[in-house]
Amino acid sequence: MGNTLGEKFKLTVAGESHGPAIIAIVDGCPSNLDIKLEDIQKELDRRKPGQSRITTERREEDKVKILSGIFEGKTLRTSITLIVYNKAIDSNKYIPIKDKFRPGHADYTYFTKYGIRDWRGGGFASGRVTVAMVAGGAIAKRVLQDYGIKIIGYVKEIGNIKAENIDYNEIEKNSVRCPDKNKAREMEEKILAVKAEGDSIGGLVEVVAKGVPAGLGEPRFEGLKGQLSNAFYSMGAVTCVEFGAGHKAKNMLGSEFNDQMYSENGRIRHYTNNAGGILGGISNGEDIITRVTIKPTPSIAKQQKTVDIYGNNVKIKIQGEHDPCICPRAVPVIESVTAIVLTDFLLQK
Repeated sequence: MGNTLGEKFKLTVAGESHGPAIIAIVDGCPSNLDIKLEDIQKELDRRKPGQSRITTERREEDKVKILSGIFEGKTLRTSITLIVYNKAIDSNKYIPIKDKFRPGHADYTYFTKYGIRDWRGGGFASGRVTVAMVAGGAIAKRVLQDYGIKIIGYVKEIGNIKAENIDYNEIEKNSVRCPDKNKAREMEEKILAVKAEGDSIGGLVEVVAKGVPAGLGEPRFEGLKGQLSNAFYSMGAVTCVEFGAGHKAKNMLGSEFNDQMYSENGRIRHYTNNAGGILGGISNGEDIITRVTIKPTPSIAKQQKTVDIYGNNVKIKIQGEHDPCICPRAVPVIESVTAIVLTDFLLQK
């Protein structure tokens, strides 16, 4: 079961959507690091449900408790265990469809591989488990803070609406977490319109890691780009990952794409950043820029065709509380796994 991310700095996650709790275990965190419970809670509050009209109505406080690894506000270098109890659980709406595979979910693949699945909200495959990723990411962000590394994520696109002006100060001022306040209003209206139709919509999240030194990562199969992608794809909602110029590179000439270099105060810099801060699997000292495409929420109120566990063709209509757009709450998750991967490579170096 692939439930651990990292080598030197590790996050192990456990729990199910409608189980008693979600658990995060962090190994490899340096000792004597001051960690405040409020700092972890702040990150979880950014991810928790019920924040606005465009998120799921499931009301979870997502209050985190520290079970081990931190004493008198300092890390001990032992395993840090964090737990968030699930409280707003109502599995009754899943009972009528427990034998049906939900389109767009991992129901069928889990059942095929293991011969059993937790039908209550998707179990371990649920986005609910990203609580653990955000909790572990809060620890990683604290490690990166001492190295002057900051990670900023935001929603850049919802459907065909794209942010044009990037103002980091606007990100947490609107429910969509968009850096363009004018486009944020359009995005919110679009999400609400889709929700009213019983449907959902996807989008694009961009994350920028600032202050990353050159030299993080390994060549080939252990490259920084590959490890980041692996972390992003651990989220079932992610369908595409790109760095720097991304898919635009297919229409560029080498003379346009290459990031030409210059020396400034003894540091090698680049005039452009089409590579997204990574070359040959290793960071080059520029901002690491990633964009992650998020699919529409698969749980929708519209009737769909599917198959049950007995092989019968059936129809399904999913009830319950679901996000009409995952993107706003995905931002802190993508930031968190970025922080975990960078911390892992930083400590390896």
